[in-house]
Amino acid sequence: MSTSKRREEAEEAIDSINRRAGRNMPQAIATGAVLVALILASLLIEIDVFVVLVLAFVMVAIWELRVDFATVGIRIPVLALWAASAIMLLGTYFAPEGYHVVFMGVAMPVALIGVALCGSLRFTMLNQRVSMAVASKLSNADAAMREYSSFNDPHSGFEVSRLTNVAVSLFTALYAPFLASFIILPVAAQHPVAHAFFLLFVPSLGDIGGLLFGAWLGRHKLSPRISPKKSVEGLLGSMLFCFLGALTIFLCTYDTATWASRWWVPLLLGVLIGVIGTFGDLCASMLKRDLGIKDMGHVLKGHGGVLDRADSILMSAPFICIVLLVTGL
Repeated sequence: MSTSKRREEAEEAIDSINRRAGRNMPQAIATGAVLVALILASLLIEIDVFVVLVLAFVMVAIWELRVDFATVGIRIPVLALWAASAIMLLGTYFAPEGYHVVFMGVAMPVALIGVALCGSLRFTMLNQRVSMAVASKLSNADAAMREYSSFNDPHSGFEVSRLTNVAVSLFTALYAPFLASFIILPVAAQHPVAHAFFLLFVPSLGDIGGLLFGAWLGRHKLSPRISPKKSVEGLLGSMLFCFLGALTIFLCTYDTATWASRWWVPLLLGVLIGVIGTFGDLCASMLKRDLGIKDMGHVLKGHGGVLDRADSILMSAPFICIVLLVTGL
């Protein structure tokens, strides 16, 4: 067989995988490897660096949401949201011992009030960078998806108002920095590296398991209207990979006595993260479809943006945090 023939067959195989997975898999794998290396490096250097890295990702996610919402005429106060994110995440981590939860509980309503006030201001225009990003996103948008969007339905009677901007600004504050605070809380306690692995890598393993099982065995659609690629088999694969990941972290971190008394925790986390992570993916897909866009951003190649990569992580974080707190791990 000639070299050109083998190359054509390899390209056809990759195209087939990309179509079934719904993304550029070689790019996704390469981007994922870079992210893993970056996170591991931050954890090895210092937990403080990891916290700053989480804050950076949240800020990028907010900027991507700013562009996404601007495609339908909604404006959010990105500077206020960035300031709120920095106060919440850094303040929660650097709060005195025993006061991390207290600071988070106080900072959140204050941040929401500030974001709501800034969101109520009238925004007249976008800067050039955001306008170019919006134009690029709209030029790549699928016509059918734009038609599906409730914001573009002429019969819906929807009009963007100041109240809309406030509501979406509050949603952004709750979706990004508030959920990310539950990533910060466990790394401020004992076993910060293990907790970071639970919070970041286990949901990511769930995404991988869902993707592999869905592409390989997926027959029964989970929610065809919201996400045609999601399947029941993918959900089961996600739970399996989450369980294996949680079990590995558990065995490498805790002593025999802890394992004997809390052997059920990896199983609980596997099922919980698999289900909640998939729900987070579906929520992000529903948001994309309602906005009439293909992805949430364009920063991470092959992943469609920071939120496409972190939706399951953000949604799972509060539940993982609660399990770790209740079980004393």
